[in-house]
Amino acid sequence: MQRLLRALLVLAIAASARVAAEDWPQFLGPERNGVYRGPALAESWGPQGPRVVWRRQVGAGFAGPAVVQGRVILFHRVGTEEVVESLDARTGSTQWRYGYPTTYRDDFGFDEGPRAVPVVSGVVVYTFGAEGQLHAIDLAKGTRIWSEDTMRRFKVPKGFFGAAGSPLVEDGRVLANVGGPEAGIVAFDAKSGKVLWTATSDQASYSSPAGATIGGRRLAIFLTRAGLVGLDPATGRVQFQRPWRARIAASVNAATPMVIGDLIFVSAEYGPGAGVFRLEGTMLSELWTSNEVLTNHYATSVHLNGVLYGFHGRQEFGQSFRAVELRTGKVRWSQERFLAGTVTLVGDRLLILRERGELVLAPASPDGFKPLARAQILPGVVRAYPALSDGLLFARNENTLVCLDLRK
Repeated sequence: MQRLLRALLVLAIAASARVAAEDWPQFLGPERNGVYRGPALAESWGPQGPRVVWRRQVGAGFAGPAVVQGRVILFHRVGTEEVVESLDARTGSTQWRYGYPTTYRDDFGFDEGPRAVPVVSGVVVYTFGAEGQLHAIDLAKGTRIWSEDTMRRFKVPKGFFGAAGSPLVEDGRVLANVGGPEAGIVAFDAKSGKVLWTATSDQASYSSPAGATIGGRRLAIFLTRAGLVGLDPATGRVQFQRPWRARIAASVNAATPMVIGDLIFVSAEYGPGAGVFRLEGTMLSELWTSNEVLTNHYATSVHLNGVLYGFHGRQEFGQSFRAVELRTGKVRWSQERFLAGTVTLVGDRLLILRERGELVLAPASPDGFKPLARAQILPGVVRAYPALSDGLLFARNENTLVCLDLRK
């Protein structure tokens, strides 16, 4: 009897781990590193491309979806509202809708919808709108739990492209790159919205932070407008800092810092470039830095077996897609004029969604770029990050959200 109970317990734990791994609850997936660990995907799609499960019209926004418990959490702008919707992942039909007014206007004439991917933690959805409106919403009901106007409360100046970094939710705290002159990074109580601590005076970037354990210490790692910052998520105490900002004002720090063991990869366009640092205590030691190797303008790179894969160069100049050795910065190969997009790691495969709407599957190999499958899944322009959950890909362009079946 005891053996049976132990076996059932092991199966239950394995099942819960599998379900959690198949969800895509936040920007860059479960571990915020662009890695998918769900069911295997097909290696070819046929002449018609992957099967379309459903598609629907959506409002404006660069915010990609999150997927949890059979729900697709869509964050978009409809008219004069920023709207959060829960959709049935099987059909695309709306389950609930939560909206609030917005007056955001983009200074450069780009999209005026929200930019930050929703974060689902437990039974709560957290969203960070283009005007810095932070909301906590009940996942099951779609009702408001709490909200905070961070721009007004912390006197945040309007950024070039609005608020864009998805908050980091850890251990009952919501950590946001707010960008106030006395509250660059702010921790809110996840249940009540109460401010727990503030840190730095850095302006906000468009980068989402990452949580990591290095040397036995839990850290929240941000790429702010000024540079790389590591904090104790419980207290806000700064553990390390490294300047990483372009000399011009109209610059973009957008890629999320990547942590591989005790190494941190940071990358940005407009001058700072890319670099890998080893964290020892509170000291960062440089392995390499370069502006010619893997400067991520928008999209975060992925890592497998000591090799980084990602986009290099300015989006408007026609980016290349590259494989780069993590520890040396050596470029193993480069696909020139590949143009912009996003990349997700699926086992030992790269799933690339190009800005022009083409989906590409290729081996993650340092020996060369040899695509296995290609398909045009949406008209361009596609700038939002997709979500990949249980073998289904959820991707959007300027007005359409599509669900594709990529399973074997």
